[in-house]
Amino acid sequence: MNVKGNLYIQHGLYYVILSYKDSNNKRKQKWIPTGIPEKGNNKRLAKDKLEEVKRNYTKYISQEAILENSSESEQYFEVYLEEWLESYKTQIEENTYDSYKLHIRKIVEYFSGRKIKLKDLKPCDIQKFYDFLFKKNLSGNSVLHYHANIHKALDTAVKLEIIPSNPASKVPRPKKNQFVGDHYTLDELNTLFQHSKEDPLKIIILITSFYGLRRSEVLGLKWSVFDFENDTITIKHKAIEAIIDNKRTILLKDKTKNKSSTRTLPLIPEIKESLQKHKKQIEHNKKIFGNTYHLEYEDYICVNEMGELFKPEYVSKHFSLLLKKQNLRHIRFHDLRHSCASLLLAQNVPMKLIQEWLGHSTYSTTANLYAHLENNTKSISANALASTMKFA
Repeated sequence: MNVKGNLYIQHGLYYVILSYKDSNNKRKQKWIPTGIPEKGNNKRLAKDKLEEVKRNYTKYISQEAILENSSESEQYFEVYLEEWLESYKTQIEENTYDSYKLHIRKIVEYFSGRKIKLKDLKPCDIQKFYDFLFKKNLSGNSVLHYHANIHKALDTAVKLEIIPSNPASKVPRPKKNQFVGDHYTLDELNTLFQHSKEDPLKIIILITSFYGLRRSEVLGLKWSVFDFENDTITIKHKAIEAIIDNKRTILLKDKTKNKSSTRTLPLIPEIKESLQKHKKQIEHNKKIFGNTYHLEYEDYICVNEMGELFKPEYVSKHFSLLLKKQNLRHIRFHDLRHSCASLLLAQNVPMKLIQEWLGHSTYSTTANLYAHLENNTKSISANALASTMKFA
C-alpha cells in the first residue's frame, strides 16, 4: 500500500499526517499526534517518528491510531477539536480566535495520547479534564471557558450528525465565581483627572470615565463620530489586538462588540472643549514632526504625538503605571467603565438606562454586574413604600 507522510506543527506540537488510499481506492488523510513539542532540538526526533509511523502503518491501524473508516466520529477527540477550530475561525473575531486557540491547545495537550475517539467520548472523560484543571488551581471562571469551547465544538458535531448527543451537556457546569468589578468614587475620579492633565492618555481617561466605554471602543473613536453641531457622539467603531502570523497586530473594525453596543450619546460641553483642544494639539504635532508623522491614523483621536494609534495593551499598562506614579489607588483600566456605572447608580439612574448607556446586549448583563451597587436605589424603594403604608 502506497502511504505518504508529512510532519505538521499545530499548537507547538508535531503531528504526523498520513495520506493513503483505502480499500475502495479512495484517498484519505489522517492525523496522528506524536506528543513531541516543537521547542528544542526535536525536529530529528519528529522525523524519526514519521518514519516509524510509515513503516508500521498496519500496526497503527490495529492500534486504531488511524482508521480506514471514513466516519468523522472515528477521529480522536483532540484532532476533531483542532479541525473544528479552523472551521469556526471565520465566524469569530481575530482576538476571540486567539483566546479559543489557547484553550484548545490545552485541551489537545491533555487528551493527546489518551486515544479517545470522538464517538467514544464520555461525560466522565470531560469531567476528569475539569478536575485536572482545578488541581492546577484554575478558577471556576477559567474552567468555564474551557467548558464553553468543548460544549460548542461538540454541539457542532451533533448538528452535523457526527455524534448523536453532546456529552458535555451531561457534565455539571463549572461554578462561576461572582466577579465584582472595582471602581473609583467621584472624588477619586476628579483626582485622577487632575493628575492626568499632562499624561498622554488624558483624553482617553476622560472619555472612558464619562461614557463608560470599553477599551476597544475608545481606541476606535474617529473624529467623524463626533457631531459638534448637534453635540452627539456615536459609538460604532473599535480597535482590537490579535496575533496574526505570530505577530501582535492592531485590527480596526467598523463595528462594535454587538448590535446594542452601537449607540449615540450626548456630547457635553466639557468633553467637547477637551476634544477641540486635543485636535489643536494633534495639528501642532503634525507641524513639528512633519514627514515623520504617521498619517494612517489621522481619522482617529487616540493617537500619540507621532500620530500612532495607542495599542490596547499599552493603554492598560500605562494606566497602571500612572496610578502608581501618582500614588492613586490601583484599579484596572476597564474599571473606569465600572466607575461610570456606579456613579450613574448613585444618581438613581434606572438600570435599563445604564444598560443603554454602556451598550450591554441584555438587561441581565447590566443587572448581574452592578446588582451589588444597587443599595442606594433599593433604599429609595423602601422609603417610597414606607411613606405610603401606615404601620401599626
